[in-house]
Amino acid sequence: MPDTLQTVRTPVRADLVTRPLGVFGSLNAARENILGIVPEVATRLPILSGKTVRRWHMVMQPELIGLMLRERLDVYPKSVVTKMLLRPAVGDSLFIAEGAEWKSQRRTAAPAFSHRNVTALGPIMSDAAARCADRVGAAQGPINMLDEMITTTFDVIGDVTFSGKEDIDRAAIHAAIEEYLTEAGRISLLDILGAPAWVPRPSRAFASETMRATQVLADRAIDARRRAGPQPTPDLLDLLLAGQDQETGQKMSTETLRNNLLTFIVAGHETTALSLAWSLYLMGFDPAAQDRARAEAQAALGGRTATADDLPNLPFVRAIIDEALRLYPPAGMVSRTAMADDVLGDTEIRKGDTVMIPIYALHRSQLLWDDPDAFVPDRFLDRRAIQRFAYLPFGDGPRICIGASFALQEAVLVLATLRSRFRFHAVPGHAPDPVMILTLRPEGGVWLTAEPA
Repeated sequence: MPDTLQTVRTPVRADLVTRPLGVFGSLNAARENILGIVPEVATRLPILSGKTVRRWHMVMQPELIGLMLRERLDVYPKSVVTKMLLRPAVGDSLFIAEGAEWKSQRRTAAPAFSHRNVTALGPIMSDAAARCADRVGAAQGPINMLDEMITTTFDVIGDVTFSGKEDIDRAAIHAAIEEYLTEAGRISLLDILGAPAWVPRPSRAFASETMRATQVLADRAIDARRRAGPQPTPDLLDLLLAGQDQETGQKMSTETLRNNLLTFIVAGHETTALSLAWSLYLMGFDPAAQDRARAEAQAALGGRTATADDLPNLPFVRAIIDEALRLYPPAGMVSRTAMADDVLGDTEIRKGDTVMIPIYALHRSQLLWDDPDAFVPDRFLDRRAIQRFAYLPFGDGPRICIGASFALQEAVLVLATLRSRFRFHAVPGHAPDPVMILTLRPEGGVWLTAEPA
């Protein structure tokens, strides 16, 4: 990175740990905020190891991360705890599956997220952005833009997924997902102690029942679409129903399709909503960057809603989103379980060790970034200057998020539309707190006032 970036006032950040916590201290911290177990020294080291019941390692060196995510996937699958947290919600979907099953699902689903198909979904995103702007314009007083972004992105994913006349209760699906994200994702003592998955975790039982009811709703919608046939303009459900593994010719079963559909609904609206909410917080935090983004958006849009055709003309708006994803990555920590003995750098990894990539600390590493805690969107205007595997908002390697281009397109269209129409002001005394349970959310909301630009 160049060393010419100017140090500025820093936005909110999570408090990383500065002393050993022990088993129960780690449990209490993790249940409140997963980032509360990340040592502050992780922002100054390439790799860090310790033991809390089990051996663990945190990897912050891009070259070593590349080995994990690209070359040694079979050695470092998703951790046992990650699978226990998410399997009740999304089953053995792309996010959970490993090996041959994952490869088959990926080959089947990938065409649905081609550049052509994502671009074709742009009008749905633009319509949702316009409705969002109308709601913001009609609001009186401060607005919680976190709630507004969750509403907007769920509108998009709902229309993209179920555009037909299936009898599907979107509100029930939304409520179940929100409940699971906020409650069932909390680490339990049994997780830290390494208890097997069949040992019940009481905190997840009720939320899991709610998700099972949601799975039944989704199955009915899939079967109804199979009977009715595709929409005139294919939506995501149509594309997945039509998809097949190019090597085997196999199509997804109803269960596999449903699991992936729910994965895309959960990830598709949550990741984009959070990137937008944090971007809007940063706009209120930095009026100069906000003015620059507004000028760019107004010049590109001329008073209309942003469309996919406008993306090349919105580089600074995109850079704001990229920088928000650096400072507040939705998945602030990813965890792997080593399936074989290995060596990363000079560190011995034993089979069964937990190997984590603390993305929040990686993105704020003093070894990789100038002014790592500062909001400097210009650093992303030249993406070639960003070291590979130093920036992982969507992961990397073969398992990079399949919907990354979808999420980024939607985020740019919504943010550009809002920035072209409104000037936002932070509400004093209401700065959000970065808290990660399953995702890194702005605890307390993102409270802004809006006035016409």
